Amino acid sequence: MELRLHRGGRFRAWLGARLGGDAELGNRAWRRILHALAAAVLVYYILPNGFFVIVPKEVVLGAGLTALVILEILRHTVGVQLPTLRPYEEGRVASYVFLALAFVGAIVLFPQPIAVAVVLGTAFVDPIAGEVRGRPQLYPGLPLVAYFILALAGLWAIGGWPFLPSAGLAVGAAILAVLAERPKLPWLDDDLLMTFAPALFLYAVGVLLLAL
Repeated sequence: MELRLHRGGRFRAWLGARLGGDAELGNRAWRRILHALAAAVLVYYILPNGFFVIVPKEVVLGAGLTALVILEILRHTVGVQLPTLRPYEEGRVASYVFLALAFVGAIVLFPQPIAVAVVLGTAFVDPIAGEVRGRPQLYPGLPLVAYFILALAGLWAIGGWPFLPSAGLAVGAAILAVLAERPKLPWLDDDLLMTFAPALFLYAVGVLLLAL
């Protein structure tokens, strides 16, 4: 028997109507909102090490990722139904798993300034790029500018790296992220690519070359 973890699209239909469209618009809008909300994983850096008392916060982070992987396994094995999935995700690993893997990987593998920059960039710029693609007056200019601002915030304002190197690195990261977002590969999601491509660039240049 299938287990449905949504209300049949009623909320998404309501949301679409509020935005002046239909249920499909609401479904797309809710998917974009959930994508942006994934940036909340950065709360990890704010929580003190003893916040969860019994277990380290690293274990809680890993447990959250594990729970999503188990949910994805259940989706494919027992038919758990999730909202906002696109048709091409039915027979493959869903994008939310790639997004979670990308964000947790960024936090675990890279210094905080880099992780903050790429998590903010992917969380907010991927939805922006999806909305403005095909509109030459906005794409790729708007995604590039948005990613630059968010990456600069992560590297300089939050991470404490010097301003001028941070600005130059943010430009490079923005270009790589927008380029990585474009390909639509059947078994490798753009959320993973547009997180790790700029992260590796920032680490290679910012940490290994410039020693920031």
